[in-house]
Amino acid sequence: MRFHHYGMALGTALFVTVPPAFADNFTLTLFHTNDLHGRTDQYPYLITTLNEARETYGEGLLLEAGDIFSGTLYFTEFQGQDALEFMNLMGYDAFVPGNHEFDLRDPQQGHQALATFFAGAEFPILGANLDFSEGPEFAGMLGESVSADPQAGTLYDGIIVEHNGEPIGIFGLSTQDSETISSPGHVTISDYRQAAEAMVASFEEQGVNKIIALTHLGYDSDPSVGNDLLLAEHVEGIDIIIGGHSHSQVSPPRLLSESRAGEALPSPTVIGQAGEYGQHLGVIQVTFDEDGVVVDASGELLATDDREADADAAKRLEPYTAEIETLRDTLIGAKVISALANPRHGSGDEKSVRANETALGNLIADAQLHAAQQVAPETVMAIQNSGGIREPIERGDVSVGDLIAVQPFGNRLTLLDVTGAELLETFEIALANAPDENGGFLQVSAGVALTYDSSEPPGERVISLNIAREGAMQAVDPERTYTIATNNFTAAGGDSHTVLGEAYADGRNTIVASSIIESTDWEMLRDYMLERKEVFYQVEGRITDVAQ
Repeated sequence: MRFHHYGMALGTALFVTVPPAFADNFTLTLFHTNDLHGRTDQYPYLITTLNEARETYGEGLLLEAGDIFSGTLYFTEFQGQDALEFMNLMGYDAFVPGNHEFDLRDPQQGHQALATFFAGAEFPILGANLDFSEGPEFAGMLGESVSADPQAGTLYDGIIVEHNGEPIGIFGLSTQDSETISSPGHVTISDYRQAAEAMVASFEEQGVNKIIALTHLGYDSDPSVGNDLLLAEHVEGIDIIIGGHSHSQVSPPRLLSESRAGEALPSPTVIGQAGEYGQHLGVIQVTFDEDGVVVDASGELLATDDREADADAAKRLEPYTAEIETLRDTLIGAKVISALANPRHGSGDEKSVRANETALGNLIADAQLHAAQQVAPETVMAIQNSGGIREPIERGDVSVGDLIAVQPFGNRLTLLDVTGAELLETFEIALANAPDENGGFLQVSAGVALTYDSSEPPGERVISLNIAREGAMQAVDPERTYTIATNNFTAAGGDSHTVLGEAYADGRNTIVASSIIESTDWEMLRDYMLERKEVFYQVEGRITDVAQ
């Protein structure tokens, strides 16, 4: 099994078109969700919405386009098993894993949480460009490439299901961006277009002419990686794309009939996506002619918060909520003196955690350095990918929930031995998008002074990188080897840090497992803050852009 993602708006599209009502026409109804990101408390509302939709539109296939994992205390505490209970209750027909499904990979044990999720699923898992075969934790779950008798908890490239007497082909695609923004490890991800073309050919060979791509690519995401619009334009034979990843509200569903160049496509493709966080249930009805060509499409996004929670589902949710509220509200014993913001350009902030030094970034990096130096005193700096800093910390007493919201991924402390030249190249990668946002922008620990010029070409921006050694600031020596600390995601090459990834693959890494310290990101932050009791941090000139 395999995966992919991309972006770029296509040229002309029609939303509803050509509805010749021939007697042999067939209408397919689909219900779809995507990008729940740990919002387990939305399921009672989704269930009510789904039941109403079924009453209005009749029976249809229910599809989930990925990123069930990561984002809330529900996920941190239950690692997807809470969501799985409700997904099974709803009766999903297929699921494609998203990039965040790979967030919990343990460097030694692999994807144990994801394998447990798959094993408990009462629906098949699809990924035509995902290959799980090298992960021993998935042994016994690997199905044939295409199955007309799909089994629950089994991995397929695609499946054939019968709906109202018609065979429907469904295959999965996931974003190749997972290789840099998550931790797929032994799960390899191949080209989405090649995988899609192979799936269409396979379905057509079996006489299936109604084909759905269930994707976690993004509606109009980065075109260098791939997206739903490009998939529709370049792969003939896909009738419907149900997507996720970009959190787009595509309403009504888009019926794409022309390329970006304005040329008519051989056959139209319907594209739908239902936003994010379970706030909407997507409904699409697609009418095919007797040759399996789409002639009409309609649909809507139903707002779940406009409905009452399903009583049975709400009851099932209660023990999960009670447990996470206890965890959330546990105070760690430290107080923040001045609020620690987490600014983003998309929120209208002039500065961004993904483009500028922040007080919270400084705190997190210092916590990592403090932990690292307890087991490796020679560690000279800690670096934190800004994409891993998710929420601010307000002034006042700090709870466990506050810290897990800031660092929800459970990454582990990792030491890397790198040359000064590799370290300088790493910061060039981190600064490549500046002053625009980049999840790979690195926050740095105390004793580091980075000066750069964002007006220079990428790869030529670092002016100086100095570190405190022997009581003085010293320029990083390209020939010297340094021990640095970061999280296992960044160390393994996440957020495009290929230089670090190469050092990691070369065996120059130590994932800290010590009785001396806690090595999970939020726990290091907790312990560091607890030692200080009262925490005051600010921007102090660790990172300077001379062009700003």
